Amino acid sequence: MKKTFLLFIMLFAFYAVKAQNENGTDANPYQKNNEIKLNLISPLFGAVEAGFERHLNKNSSVGISAFIVYDDKKNEDMNYYISPYYRYYFGKKYASGFFVEGFGAFTSIDGKKIYSADRLTFTENKDVYDVALGAGLGWKLVTKKGLVFEANAGYGRLLFNADKTDHDVVAKFGLSIGYRF
Repeated sequence: MKKTFLLFIMLFAFYAVKAQNENGTDANPYQKNNEIKLNLISPLFGAVEAGFERHLNKNSSVGISAFIVYDDKKNEDMNYYISPYYRYYFGKKYASGFFVEGFGAFTSIDGKKIYSADRLTFTENKDVYDVALGAGLGWKLVTKKGLVFEANAGYGRLLFNADKTDHDVVAKFGLSIGYRF
C-alpha cells in the first residue's frame, strides 16, 4: 500500500511539473541555470576573483563572488571580500544583456596607517572586518556554446567600522569570462 501511494505521489508531481512547463508558467527545464566566472582584471589589483551565479528565471539571478588578495604591494588595503548579490536583467535573452545589481559584502581591510616622523609606517588596527552594501550595473553576453562574457562595476559603503580604516568605500570592477551549465 505504501509503495502504491508513493508511486501515485511521484506520478502526480511529474505530471504537475510537466503541465506547469507546458502552460509557460515555469522556465524551460532544459535551460542552463548555473554559471561560474573568473574576473580577468583582478590580477591587476594583485588578487583573484571567482564567482557563481544561479538564475531564478529569465530576468533575475542570485550569486556570490570572492575576491582574495595575493599581492599586498598592488593592493595595500583590502585583504578579501565575499559578496552575495541579486541581479535583474533587461535583455531579451535568458539572463543576459544589461543588468542592475544589489550586493552586500563581508570585507577584511587593513586598519588605519599611521606615519611617524622617521618615515616608519604603523597600522593601528591590523585587520578590520566590516559589512558593505552597494549597487552596480553591467552587461552580459552568452554564446550558444555557454561561454559567458561580462563587464560590471559596483559601488558600496562600509556600514560599521569605516572610521577604523583609511577608506569607507568598496568598489567592484570586473571583466569576466565564464561558463553557463
